[in-house]
Amino acid sequence: MARFYGDLQGNRGQATRMGTAKSGMDGHIRGWNIGARVWMRVNDAGEDEVTVDITRGSNGAGQSRRIGTYKIVNGEITKI
Repeated sequence: MARFYGDLQGNRGQATRMGTAKSGMDGHIRGWNIGARVWMRVNDAGEDEVTVDITRGSNGAGQSRRIGTYKIVNGEITKI
């Protein structure tokens, strides 16, 4: 059963993927010079976490910038 679910829309229609607690989910959407990478995983406490990076896109020149890792704490989105 899927713990994570993702969809992507482009000129060839929509594509969907599922990820389990074990597999997690990883996606990278990018232009030539900038992009965004998102990782979903289950941490050691059994909670969902998401990590977001801004990347250098398909060109790939230079380092990515980590925006942060987040989870829900007391009903609020919290940077960890």
